[in-house]
Amino acid sequence: MQNLLDPAILFFVFGVLAGALKSDLEIPPAIAKFLSLYLLMALGLKGGFALAESGLSATVMISLGAAMVMAVIVPALGYQLLKHKVSRFDAAAIAASYGSVSAVSFVTAMQHLEAQQMAFGGHMAVAMVLMESPAIIMAVLLANSLRHGSPGVTTLSSSAGVDVATFGGPSEGAPLGKILHESFTNGAHLLLLGAMAVGYLSGEAGKAVMAPFSSDLFKGMLAFFLLDMGMMVARNFSSVRGQSPLLVAYASIGPLIHAAIALVLAVLLQLPAADAALLMVLSASASYIVVPAVLRYAIPEANPSLYFGLSLGITFPLNILFGIPLYTSVARQFLE
Repeated sequence: MQNLLDPAILFFVFGVLAGALKSDLEIPPAIAKFLSLYLLMALGLKGGFALAESGLSATVMISLGAAMVMAVIVPALGYQLLKHKVSRFDAAAIAASYGSVSAVSFVTAMQHLEAQQMAFGGHMAVAMVLMESPAIIMAVLLANSLRHGSPGVTTLSSSAGVDVATFGGPSEGAPLGKILHESFTNGAHLLLLGAMAVGYLSGEAGKAVMAPFSSDLFKGMLAFFLLDMGMMVARNFSSVRGQSPLLVAYASIGPLIHAAIALVLAVLLQLPAADAALLMVLSASASYIVVPAVLRYAIPEANPSLYFGLSLGITFPLNILFGIPLYTSVARQFLE
């Protein structure tokens, strides 16, 4: 309940209500983009400062390894579960969305841990970056394999009920090199990594200089951004209506299963409770920015409203409102 009374979370709820009421309240796109860039830069700086203080220890490397393991397990499980329920292109796209991560969920979780006075490692921001791309690469390779496995033209029924023509042969589909370049050089990734490098190199002196920017303003900027995200969630409710109960269940229950797997891994590796909580949040989150942007031309056979609607319309608000405090509480119970 305490999490629901946090000002940033209350602004998210207010944004959902404003969107549901079809209010003309609107955050201009340029300002929304600035808020997103600010949060990524502040997150990178915080991670870099913390990493400079802690150094690259065995615990850091183990945590990053656990993140990579989860980045492979989640999309693999998702595809195996969904491939017989929707078209295989849709299954690959949904699996990529849920195998990747939500930076906003991570930032909100980080703020929640700070409010709980739980110290987490700055390397977890690196873990977030590492978990972004493997699912995208797996989905693109899978989609190319599906195309090559279909001689000539095969008609599949997409989840939207539209017949999608797919063509076999090596010339079809987006070039893999272009997809990999897009995945690894995405602007959000570069800004996060660059800010982290600045924080790491500048150390304690840089932390003191940048505190008014990266710490004092952070809570207010997050609240403003979550207000915009709440309105976006409300606008995407319509894309979730009428979807298969299995898909709705996957978007609701799947993140809990992914978080549980991450918890088991964290307990086996004896990760610190705060790092385990962040690993659970990352594993339970779903990408609604980077993955949809890449998959729209990487897997055009998939239905964007499906993988975007599930991740943003169901999983994101559930994680923001209920998931983050739940994962934190469970991690503390098992690892403190």
